[in-house]
Amino acid sequence: MNRHNCWICKKCRDESKRLPSNLTLEEVLEWAQSLEKLMATKYGPGVYATYLKMERSDENIKFWMACETYKKIASRWGRISKAKKLYKLYIQPQSPREINIDSSTRETIIRNIQEPTQTCFEEAQKIVYMHMEMDSYPRFIKSDMYQKLLKAIQSKNS
Repeated sequence: MNRHNCWICKKCRDESKRLPSNLTLEEVLEWAQSLEKLMATKYGPGVYATYLKMERSDENIKFWMACETYKKIASRWGRISKAKKLYKLYIQPQSPREINIDSSTRETIIRNIQEPTQTCFEEAQKIVYMHMEMDSYPRFIKSDMYQKLLKAIQSKNS
């Protein structure tokens, strides 16, 4: 059984008090338009990550978010350190949070990890995004979690 730890559904305490106070109906409706729109909103990535964690498949969004942070690292040494951590956590076969990427992408990362650039993980990040967009995102939009959140915020606004 999944461990339950959301602030959305009826199992949680008073729903309307648990919602972020400035979460709007417009934002929640925007999430259903596309994964890109969901990821560009303030609360969307966090809610989606919570859903993926409940589904036991949050390695993709964690990797994607870690790549977004990685791309902003200016220091060569900082980039080398973070690249090695990303490799050990997500890329290395049998790693704790191994992502589903093809072997040629994995091999390219292994070759580039010695002198990692800001785009070192770009191809893997695109693959992971595509997996989320085609697989887990449609399930999220149809999920009880999203539907209950939508209802809760609609009733909070009426």
